[in-house]
Amino acid sequence: MASGQPTADDLAAAIPDDAESDEAAAIAAALGSYLADREHAAAGEIEEPSWDGERWRFAGRLAALGRRSVRVPLDAPTDPWSAAGRTDRL
Repeated sequence: MASGQPTADDLAAAIPDDAESDEAAAIAAALGSYLADREHAAAGEIEEPSWDGERWRFAGRLAALGRRSVRVPLDAPTDPWSAAGRTDRL
């Protein structure tokens, strides 16, 4: 463990001995997802969310819902739920 990061064996040891089979499966799935995300991040495969190609689609959805026509700024939240909550400020 030269990198200071936990290994798969370290994470598997985190499963309690008395865990039910469904609990152990859930923990193993979460740990597997964590390790996969860590590998993707290390390989540079995870990108920061952005509005590239999505701003106009979002603006079109707002217009189709009968709201006013808006221009979505680049610094608007990239999460659609958060952005939808701020449509009065766009």
